[in-house]
Amino acid sequence: MTLNVLRSLTAGPLLAGLLLTVTFQVSADPGSRIWATGGVTTIEGSAGGGLVPWALMAGYASDDEWGGTLNLSRAEFDDYTLSVAGAAVNWNNRIELSIARQTLDLDTLGAALAEDELNQDIFGLKVRLFGDLLYTDYGQWSLGLQHKRQRNFTVPDAIGARSQQGTDVYLAGSKLFFAAILDRNLLVNATLRGTKANQGGLLGFGGDRNNSYEAMFETSVGLFLNRSWLLGAEYRQKPDNLDFASEDDWWDLFVAWVPDRRLSVTAAWVSLGDVAGLEDQRGLYLSLQGSF
Repeated sequence: MTLNVLRSLTAGPLLAGLLLTVTFQVSADPGSRIWATGGVTTIEGSAGGGLVPWALMAGYASDDEWGGTLNLSRAEFDDYTLSVAGAAVNWNNRIELSIARQTLDLDTLGAALAEDELNQDIFGLKVRLFGDLLYTDYGQWSLGLQHKRQRNFTVPDAIGARSQQGTDVYLAGSKLFFAAILDRNLLVNATLRGTKANQGGLLGFGGDRNNSYEAMFETSVGLFLNRSWLLGAEYRQKPDNLDFASEDDWWDLFVAWVPDRRLSVTAAWVSLGDVAGLEDQRGLYLSLQGSF
């Protein structure tokens, strides 16, 4: 599985080439913020962990600077494969704009549903409201939007989804506690999301069971072993809108390696629970991010 994920990350020649150019050939400093304070990239394109957006802005741009990230990710589960390509721009450590394309291969369901894959575009906006990750007691707080458009609506429509597009709204707070555990720094994030998305939007929005926004709680915890290695876990609560199949919450255990300010690699063991009637979807997630 690991080899398949690695091959997939290099399957998009253009994006892979851009990542390598950003990471290894650009001589300019990617920004002045402290090492690893840009987080990594979520499966929805914004800065954060793999599953949960954080209050942090993408990249390392501080006040009077701009920067951003390019990202390729792949997750292989028992009956599905998810690929993500995305980019984000950070202006003055105040505003983040992001875009991501998700592709869900229906490895097991494809033949039965006459649909090989589902595609979704996600356009993100995040604004830092107040605070600082490192230097304020209450941490950093940001407000974000994620507008999602499902590009293959045949399957979501057949199982009861009400719409092929929707917008998530979230409030995120992140704080780094110095020397918190065994003299290691601890990052804690809490996110409250308003959403109607089914399986993050890949199965449309709203449903025959519920078509109203619901508040979902998400959280991440990460322990810095040193400035280059971060171990952590995430949890993401999910709405339950479809009579066709119940939707389980997501969680992961991850390790992130930041050998250079221009590069980060994240690996995770991810559990999605039951997805569209297929039970216990678990697998490996791998992500490569370049910062500029």
